[in-house]
Amino acid sequence: MTARATPEPTAPATRVDLGKLYAARLQAVRARPYLATALFALHVVESARVPTMAVDRHWRCYVSAGFVARTPVAELAGVWVHEASHLLRDHHGRGDRVADEQGLTSRADRLRMNIAADCEINDDVYGDGLVRPEGAVQPAHLRLPEGRLMEEYLPHISLGPLTDHLAWLDCGSGADGLERGWDAGPDGAHGLSAQERDAVRFRVARGIVGAPGTAPSGWRRWAEEVVQPAQPWRELLGSAVRAAAAAAGCADDYSYGRPSRRSAAVPGAVLPSLRRRPPRVTVVVDTSGSVSDAELGAALNEVAAITRAVGGRRDLVSVLSCDASAGSVRAVCDARDIPLVGGGGTDMRAGIERAVRTRPVPDVVVVLTDGQTPWPRRRPPCRTVVGLFPRPVSENVPYVPAEPPSWAKVVTIGT
Repeated sequence: MTARATPEPTAPATRVDLGKLYAARLQAVRARPYLATALFALHVVESARVPTMAVDRHWRCYVSAGFVARTPVAELAGVWVHEASHLLRDHHGRGDRVADEQGLTSRADRLRMNIAADCEINDDVYGDGLVRPEGAVQPAHLRLPEGRLMEEYLPHISLGPLTDHLAWLDCGSGADGLERGWDAGPDGAHGLSAQERDAVRFRVARGIVGAPGTAPSGWRRWAEEVVQPAQPWRELLGSAVRAAAAAAGCADDYSYGRPSRRSAAVPGAVLPSLRRRPPRVTVVVDTSGSVSDAELGAALNEVAAITRAVGGRRDLVSVLSCDASAGSVRAVCDARDIPLVGGGGTDMRAGIERAVRTRPVPDVVVVLTDGQTPWPRRRPPCRTVVGLFPRPVSENVPYVPAEPPSWAKVVTIGT
C-alpha cells in the first residue's frame, strides 16, 4: 500500500471496480513486463477492512473499493507493482526472521518494518511509466540513503516526527509478516502454496536474468540471488566433493618424500610413507537443450567453487561438456574460458563413462545437470556427486526428472 487513505469526497463505492483495477494491472505489466508472472499471480479479494491495498503472504491482494474509486489508473498501476514487490522480496519471511532475532513483537515494530520494506522497494517501483502516489515512502524523506535493504533501514527508523505521517501505512502481512484480522490464512481460498510462491519468484528472476538491462539494478541483484543464491548449497557441494575424496581407499599413494616412521624398525631400509594427495575431480556439465545459458554460467561458477574445494589445484580439476554424447576433457586454467558445447538431447551416461576413462583416473566425478537424463545402471568405479539445477514443478512444466541413483551424493543447486 503506497497512498494515504483520505476521506471520501463523495458517497463511498460499495463494490470494487474490477475493470479499473485490472486495467491498472495491465498498465503495470506494460511498464514492468519482467514482473508479469507475479502481477497475474495475485488474487484480488475485496475488503472493507483495508485502507487501500494490502497483501498477505499467500499472494492474496486485499482491495478497498473506495480506494480504487478515487485513485487514478496510473497510480493504481504503481500500487500493483509495489505490492507484488513486497511478496517477491519475501518481506514477510524476512520480517519474521528479524522479529525473532531482535525480539520485535509489537505492532509498532511491524510498522517500522513496513516502512523499512517500502524504503527498499520504492526506489525501483516508480518512474518509467509508473506514477508515484502522494504519500509514498521514500528514504530521502526519512533522511536515509537509497539502495539499501529492509534490514539495513530498520535500525535507523523510529516512530516520531519523521514518521508520524505514515501511521496509516499498512501493506498487510505480506509486507511485515504480522497476520491481520482480514487475512484468509493458509487454508483460505485462492492462496498460493509454498511451492507455487517459489515457482513465481524463480520464473520472475529467470526472466530478469535472461534479459539484462531491462530491469533496475536492485531487481537484477535480487534476481541473481534467486537464480544463483549464495547459500549453504555451495558449501554442501564442496563438502560432498571433499567427503567423496576422503573416503577410505581414495587418493592414497606411497611417497619417499617423507620416510615412514616404521623405517626405524628396519635398519638399513628406507620405507615410503602413505600420503594422501588432493583428489582429482572431473566435472561433467549438462549442455543439452533443456539447460539455459544462465545455468551454464552457474555451472562454470561451480567449477571454480569445486577447484577451491580441492585446495585451489586447477591441475587436479578437468571439465567435459555432454548432451547426448560426451565432448573432450579439458583441464581447468580459467573456468570462464571453458567452452561448453552442446544443445541436443541429454544422456549423462555418456559423460560419466567418458570421465571414468580419462587418465589419470579421477577420484570424484561431479555431474551438473537438470536431471532430465537416464543414469548408469551400475555404479561407476569412483565416487559420484550430482549437482541438480532446480526445476519448479507447475502445470506449464509437467515433466518431473527421475531421481538420481542412490549411489550418488545429490546436492540441489540453489536450495
